Amino acid sequence: MGITIYVTYPSLTEAKKITDKLLAQKLVACVTFFPIKSKFWWQGKIQQANEVVTLLTTKKENWAKVRAEIKKMHSYKVPCIEKTEFAANIDYEDWIKKVTK
Repeated sequence: MGITIYVTYPSLTEAKKITDKLLAQKLVACVTFFPIKSKFWWQGKIQQANEVVTLLTTKKENWAKVRAEIKKMHSYKVPCIEKTEFAANIDYEDWIKKVTK
């Protein structure tokens, strides 16, 4: 079983900088990028922003390390870093284990 980590960023530049480091450290197997429009409560008001979401794929054992690395580098005071567990086809799960530490 693996995990997908959902993270929002203020820009593609920041998303790439952080995920490039995670890939280089072999903490994640792959990353998918999506441009999004967000609305959220911040400092007592409803805000809106253009953001970038990444879906990071890795093994469950890497959750704490990935979360810590993202928090260190992320520019948001309160970054969105969410984990979802998944079951996939065995070949894909084996690949994730093979390419990550």
